[in-house]
Amino acid sequence: MPHSVSGVEMRKRQAAHIEAPPQAPGQPRPNTCCLCWCGCCKCLWNEDRIERSERQTCTKMDSIEAAEEQHPSLEEVLSWARSFELMLRSLEGREIFREFLRSEYSEDNLLFWLACEELKKETSPSVVDEKARIIYEDYVSILSPKEVSLDSRVREGINQSLAEPSNRMYEDAQLQIYTLMHRDSFPRFLNSTVYRDLLASRRRTCLDT
Repeated sequence: MPHSVSGVEMRKRQAAHIEAPPQAPGQPRPNTCCLCWCGCCKCLWNEDRIERSERQTCTKMDSIEAAEEQHPSLEEVLSWARSFELMLRSLEGREIFREFLRSEYSEDNLLFWLACEELKKETSPSVVDEKARIIYEDYVSILSPKEVSLDSRVREGINQSLAEPSNRMYEDAQLQIYTLMHRDSFPRFLNSTVYRDLLASRRRTCLDT
């Protein structure tokens, strides 16, 4: 005679069935309650699964937001003093340098350089044409409100390129402005209160931790 299963043992088996971890796709689905095999019911298992998923999503978003709010490290701030290029590659570095340039009324040099960097990334002829002309009107034209310091040779080359704009038509002008910022503005930036205050703040943070 077959061994009978008691009510207590049956409930244990059902409980084990409900609590079992999810299986890989294609396998029998024990990750639902004992009465619903489609996974669509409002049973406790599904509610718990959804709650865990929401908690994990919130945790990931919190981590992303925390990373975005982080300030540059002491090592990064010190590296800017060693390399103008490293500073320009850093979002925080560009922002603090821009703040300094604004105090000297030369912010347009950096904005022009950044606009040229963006133009280099474009491949669509229509977009290149539009952005090239915007840069010309904003920074190069004698009527532009944000004129940057370019010599006559470079300006003439740009004027000739306007007939057939390319994504690299401002390379000579960009190099000239890069050199100007590097040799003229950057040394003053490193001696400015803007940079020194940031450096002191990062050092205090390191000591506090």
